[in-house]
Amino acid sequence: MAVPKKKTSHQKQHQRRAHWKASDLTLDTCSNCGAATRRHTACPTCHFYRGRLASRKDASVTQ
Repeated sequence: MAVPKKKTSHQKQHQRRAHWKASDLTLDTCSNCGAATRRHTACPTCHFYRGRLASRKDASVTQ
């Protein structure tokens, strides 16, 4: 296995990590209630995901 010959300097570490930044959230609209939701997650207001109720626990509350 390859082993580095010298220690990586702090400047080199910071240069490499300069592009590690968080991206903006991509929001969609819920098809059930129209609220803004994150992609691939259940709606926080109505708990629907792709046209279905996401959890059974909230089924009694919504109906």
